[in-house]
Amino acid sequence: MSPDTSTLDVKGDTMTTESTTAPPRLVADTALSRRVLTTMWEIRRFEEAVDDLFARGLMHGTMHLSIGQEAVATGACLALTREDLITSTHRGHGHCIAKGAKLDRMMAELLAKETGYCRGRGGSMHIADVDTGNLGANGIVGGGIPIAAGAALAQKLRNTTNVAVSFFGDGATNEGAFHEGLNLAAVWALPAVFVCENNGYGMSMSSALSMAVPRVSDRAAAYGMPGVTVDGNDVQEVFDAVSEAVARARAGHGPTLVEAVTYRYKGHSKSDQNLYRTREEIDAWRAKDPIGRFEAAALEHGALTQADIEAVRAAARDAIRAAIKAGNEAAPSRADELLSGVYAPVQESA
Repeated sequence: MSPDTSTLDVKGDTMTTESTTAPPRLVADTALSRRVLTTMWEIRRFEEAVDDLFARGLMHGTMHLSIGQEAVATGACLALTREDLITSTHRGHGHCIAKGAKLDRMMAELLAKETGYCRGRGGSMHIADVDTGNLGANGIVGGGIPIAAGAALAQKLRNTTNVAVSFFGDGATNEGAFHEGLNLAAVWALPAVFVCENNGYGMSMSSALSMAVPRVSDRAAAYGMPGVTVDGNDVQEVFDAVSEAVARARAGHGPTLVEAVTYRYKGHSKSDQNLYRTREEIDAWRAKDPIGRFEAAALEHGALTQADIEAVRAAARDAIRAAIKAGNEAAPSRADELLSGVYAPVQESA
């Protein structure tokens, strides 16, 4: 009982901004199309690679993959600047890559190496890259929402035009952090955008069975903010909606809730046997694959040739292979420095 995008309409309040400039069409030129496709293929190949590495016992803990959801991270982060901030989720590899993280440092982190973003201590669910505005993934469901609200408050108090974007799944919208974070952001008109990646299931619970309203975006009305639902497998729709929400936030008009309806091909985590979904359902969503759809659109509009697409695919494959090689060759995290960075250094009094 996952969401269906076959008759999906954008719902919710109209987002009013001070900008009259429409977001660019992503298939308007070759450079932009190549950038979008590169990001999506790097996310896909990265996820496939770590899936394989985990299966071979070369990564430990657990793994939450976003294969099938590439358009949400790509479209949303394309609407941001480097100075804008994001908070991510336990399914956050795609957000990291789309926001500009280096593939070799990401791979090193998952392989528990010193060259990883968190020196191999955070692993899959806790990668952060402050240099690119990524305040970190979070193993707590909905845990990034109040952090994003706090980051947005900091930007407002500092009189910047930066925006904080929080990614979370449909399961998080039933957590207290979701309601508290959105309410606070609305009351204080914070420059925040809340992006719900509704992939149909909170772990194994269908989102259709966990809400009394048809869409997550319907909940925005309770907080006095716009709420919109878009096809999360259409990178252009995601980009347009988040661009408008970001412009609204920069103009001082407060937060927006964007629901991107998408799908994950893999289970919730590596321990999920996928017994709650049918093969027919998964196959139906694979027919709406976000990467295939964008490639078809780019070909149709003449932005990319088939040779261009093949080159992007090959480059993504090679980039991931290089990241794996660099990660394997890096020094492992040192057990004797396990607590390094956990506590602030003691300042000796004069």
